[in-house]
Amino acid sequence: MNSVLRLVAVAAIAACLLGLIGESAFGQAKGKQKREAKPAPDMANVSYGPHERNVMDVWKAKSNQPTPLLVFIHGGGFRRGSKESIQPYLLNGCLANGISVVAINYRLSPEVKFPAHYMDCARAIQFARSKAKEWNLDPLRVASSGASAGAGTSLWLGFHDEMADPKSSDPVLRESTRLSCMVVFGAQSTYDPRAIKKLVGGRAHEHPALPGIYGLTPDEFETEKAYKLYEAASAINYLTKDDPPVYAFYNEARKLPDNPQPGQGMHSINFGTHLKEKMDPLGIECIVRHEDEGVDLPKETIGFLKKHLGLATATNDSK
Repeated sequence: MNSVLRLVAVAAIAACLLGLIGESAFGQAKGKQKREAKPAPDMANVSYGPHERNVMDVWKAKSNQPTPLLVFIHGGGFRRGSKESIQPYLLNGCLANGISVVAINYRLSPEVKFPAHYMDCARAIQFARSKAKEWNLDPLRVASSGASAGAGTSLWLGFHDEMADPKSSDPVLRESTRLSCMVVFGAQSTYDPRAIKKLVGGRAHEHPALPGIYGLTPDEFETEKAYKLYEAASAINYLTKDDPPVYAFYNEARKLPDNPQPGQGMHSINFGTHLKEKMDPLGIECIVRHEDEGVDLPKETIGFLKKHLGLATATNDSK
């Protein structure tokens, strides 16, 4: 990463240009969200861990039977953002179709580094499962969603091997971390700058959030220590044939400008097409869509969730 020293100087500008919080990655549905209100959660700021950011909001779908669950993980470059960023269409669509929802906060950089962000989110999933009976949830039907960093985290959790520890003294950690499917927006399938440079080009690999994820100093960026961290933090490196299906939506321009800013392209559809190239040979469903296709995002995303959470048959219609 030859341009590392420039990152600090451009970080503030890049953050504004690139929408680090990740809400821009939701794309087309943003127009609809202005006309929709989000219901208040049934339970707000439920603690799932010891840190002040280990909290979640909970919406319980009305049902006489245990409901599937969607866990929403916010974006923000692993250094900002909040659970309140869940989009109204996603929340309302889930609740209308019998899917309960939790939206979570997690610890951020620079206070923590990889894998702490991921492990907080894993614990949140385990905590929700531990409340299955109390909250009327089906622990076998759990999906994850998020934009940008929340999307990359969802993929990492979905592809990672089971992290439950049946011998743990903490009952939460005995619960499963496995997912039924993931619906992601502007997802990065890798956080390895070397891979990003090849996949996206330009200066995407210079994104100002990347160094903070790993807690590396500039002189460590091109070391074996760094390379091992890059590989361990990248979801695609955990993909195996027993992993869950993915719906991935993108709205960043398909082509980089002639003079891209540092980090521009971090929501490129190239991350999704590369993921699909890896998932298709394994026989795992991977739908990759771009806003320029005129996607009916609420219909497709809720339909995908219904299908893979056992709520739909041959059609993918949503209310």
